[in-house]
Amino acid sequence: MLLTKYHLSVDDVGVWVIFLTITAILEVGRIGLLSNALIKFLSDCTEEDYPRIIRASWTLNVILTVFIALFLFALSGVIGVYYKSSVLSDILKIYCLTTFLLIPFFQCNFTQQANLSFKGVFFATFTKVGVLFGFILAMYFVLGKGELSLIDLAIWQAIGSGAASVVSYLFTRKYSRFSKELDWEWVKILFNYGKFVFGTNMSAMLYKSIDKLMLGSLVTTAAAGVYELAIRVTNMTDVPTLAMANILFPQSAKQANSGEGALKSLYEKAVGAVLCVMFPAIIFVELFAEFIILFISTEEYLIAADLLRLTILYGFFMPFTVQFGTVMDAARNPKINFRFTILSMILNIVFNYIFISKFGIYGAAYGTLLTYLTVFFMMQIVLKREFKINFLDCIKNAFFFYGEGWRIAKSYLKK
Repeated sequence: MLLTKYHLSVDDVGVWVIFLTITAILEVGRIGLLSNALIKFLSDCTEEDYPRIIRASWTLNVILTVFIALFLFALSGVIGVYYKSSVLSDILKIYCLTTFLLIPFFQCNFTQQANLSFKGVFFATFTKVGVLFGFILAMYFVLGKGELSLIDLAIWQAIGSGAASVVSYLFTRKYSRFSKELDWEWVKILFNYGKFVFGTNMSAMLYKSIDKLMLGSLVTTAAAGVYELAIRVTNMTDVPTLAMANILFPQSAKQANSGEGALKSLYEKAVGAVLCVMFPAIIFVELFAEFIILFISTEEYLIAADLLRLTILYGFFMPFTVQFGTVMDAARNPKINFRFTILSMILNIVFNYIFISKFGIYGAAYGTLLTYLTVFFMMQIVLKREFKINFLDCIKNAFFFYGEGWRIAKSYLKK
């Protein structure tokens, strides 16, 4: 909001959006390879295997990070030329350092999640985003409406990542037990389990990001910046979905052997709980889209209001999609999730290319929405066949939670 209103031009916002999109794709891939495997095997391992798994996971993290940094450094120049932005190339090179600083942050957070401890995850994540935000806020009071350098933003992002790693480590010391020798067999087990989740997460991020990346190349980086404004508001609806997924996965992993009934109940209740938050949020945004856009930006971005009315509809499909992946991973079917995500990515590329070419910036929203709708129906067919899950029961659960909320509210009012 501060960057959009006071500190960056529309073009710079677009470049920053492309930068964040590229780096997020790489980091989410790393998270996929490491997190689910570590959480899955730590949740039901023996005391003897626990330190072996921890050390093997750290080793895998370091190896993968080296590959990410080398890949990003090698392609940074090409990416800068493709998007006609030399500064994009420079900040991607800075991120090669940032990704190393994030090794303890991710690793410690995953270990806490495996032990169903989330306090440290909160404070570390708060630190990671808080340091960069603190810099932006300080510059607002110092510069007023002065322009900020994207280089400075990338440097402070790196500082925040390093600070977050320290915080996460402090909360994880009691769970960190390392074996004296590295067990390569466990490295292989973790990699073989996580490789499908890695591919799934990378494809999922491309699926979610291809609209911005294609807008930046087929239209302009400024168009990507305007579109991102609508997406930023829409992404706030992802918060309850992703929070529920982080809680649901360890529980699902423990109950995966309890039969399809346990996973069916968890899925339907988790999706229902998120939908009961999502419905009023979607209605509010549809009614007040212009007000929201003007509140977080300027009239220069007002075109994003109608975009927001389209992109907020993604929020209905996200709980179904994310929890589908969670249930499949917990049931040790990451291949199914991977194939679905690859299909989603391909559909999104095709639909976005067609609609962006025809409708410009609005085409990105049309293409992505059509992809969500198509994949939603296909996922429901699989869930019905594998676990007897019915999406209508998810919606019923949402209204059940409304009833429970009303009952609790009345009991408090009587007091």
